[in-house]
Amino acid sequence: MSRPAPTANVPPGFINDYPTVARADYVFGCMAANGQSRPALEKCSCSIDTIATILPYEKYVEAETILSVGQVAGQQAEIFRSTGMFRDMVADLRRAQAEAEVTCFY
Repeated sequence: MSRPAPTANVPPGFINDYPTVARADYVFGCMAANGQSRPALEKCSCSIDTIATILPYEKYVEAETILSVGQVAGQQAEIFRSTGMFRDMVADLRRAQAEAEVTCFY
């Protein structure tokens, strides 16, 4: 059974700044990787809720964009892989994802 996402010390409205379509997109992708089952739905929903308590939506979008662009081959995409500011943004997302993994999948 999944545990509820942590909400202590979260500013009002912060958890709900992720649009429904963004949450649904995350859950669809998560379920594709973890199984198309009710338990996977619950864990994946918990996961995006947990990420939303840690990372504002704007920062989530920035990090996801950097990850997408960084997957493109070529010199132009290299700046996204090698610039410290971009690495820090992605690291923040990775930390939020790791917390969600611990909170929701174990």
